[in-house]
Amino acid sequence: MDERVESVRCCVIGGGPAGMMVGVLLARRGIDVLIVEKHPDFLRDFRGDTIHPSTLELMHELGWAGELLELPHSKMTDVTVDIHGTPVTFADFRKLPVHYPYIAFMPQWDFLDFLAGKGEELPTFRLLRSTQMTDLIIEDGTVTGIKATNSDGPIRIHADLVIAADGRHSTARTQAGLQPIEKSAPLDVLWFRLPRKPDDDVPFFQGGRGALISIDRTDFWQLAYAIPTNAFGELRSGGIADFRDRIAELAPGLSDRVDHIEDWDALHQLTVRVDRLKRWYRPGLLCIGDAAHAMSPAGGVGINLAIQDAVAAANIIGPPLSVGRPSEVDLRRVQRRRELPVRVTQLFQTAILRDLYPRDLSDDTTTHVPAVMRAFRALPAMRYLMGRLIGLGARPEHIAN
Repeated sequence: MDERVESVRCCVIGGGPAGMMVGVLLARRGIDVLIVEKHPDFLRDFRGDTIHPSTLELMHELGWAGELLELPHSKMTDVTVDIHGTPVTFADFRKLPVHYPYIAFMPQWDFLDFLAGKGEELPTFRLLRSTQMTDLIIEDGTVTGIKATNSDGPIRIHADLVIAADGRHSTARTQAGLQPIEKSAPLDVLWFRLPRKPDDDVPFFQGGRGALISIDRTDFWQLAYAIPTNAFGELRSGGIADFRDRIAELAPGLSDRVDHIEDWDALHQLTVRVDRLKRWYRPGLLCIGDAAHAMSPAGGVGINLAIQDAVAAANIIGPPLSVGRPSEVDLRRVQRRRELPVRVTQLFQTAILRDLYPRDLSDDTTTHVPAVMRAFRALPAMRYLMGRLIGLGARPEHIAN
């Protein structure tokens, strides 16, 4: 089968939040962008479904927030955890200096479809679905494009810049020889769902024999059970009935429906990985989002950090990319802009919140409440500072004109 050849100014690998956002923003500048997405659609369950105030503010700056929020979603104005039966507000978003001071819970596929629709209104935006990147094209040490394949056969895509937004298991960063620094991840997560009733009262976070995060998705509960890293095999050996008992203990209000967890196939395991690249770029290639820094699900900040990366990348490399290949100095500026927020967030996830999660499967997490939680009781104003860190991040980005 003959190889098809394409030439674009920018090729983006991956149609997740970082890839879609940077693609749309560059196309808004009139830059020819091609996004390569290996799946035929965005319908994957148990992905990051939180849209933080920082992202909603970007949507407002683009004039899209009202339209986005017409899609089904639920709102969370604060993060409250249950400590020894006492609710403690950990983060409050209501005083943030933004137009939408809350977290919106929305299926990620809806958000990505929304961005794809905005991109398709632009003449310089293209999205190739069901297309798998196979190799980088490297000439004299510079990445000059990618090789890919789809049902029509092989494709060679030449580009002035390749942006790797292909997630925490990024093929592009591996082929580029970019090495991550791995941080200790204290947990894995088991995602599942249970039916929701109108009068349900379930805490967002509940400690005990394990830790349970409960997200109100209007017509069902999206639940995350945190376990120690690599403990899933031991948990399974105890049987599905023991797992149901654990959930009923943590969320008594859901005990009448834990039988909906029929078997282990009802659970989706997320092996948590926290890392960041020493260097996010090489000539002709820039990594952003999870490809540059894999985050823990703690705080739900991964999707929003990825989007902030995309905005910074479009702001910094957009002008030079409009006339040719960005220099290494341009690419380095993106990393320097975004590296501090990543470091601060990963410290927050792996150190400050570590004691919220179980140390082993028999651990009662209420016996080792993080010191920061006691501080929130004594100093309520801290909840607004934490709301700012979670809701806006250490360095919020804005759309450049």
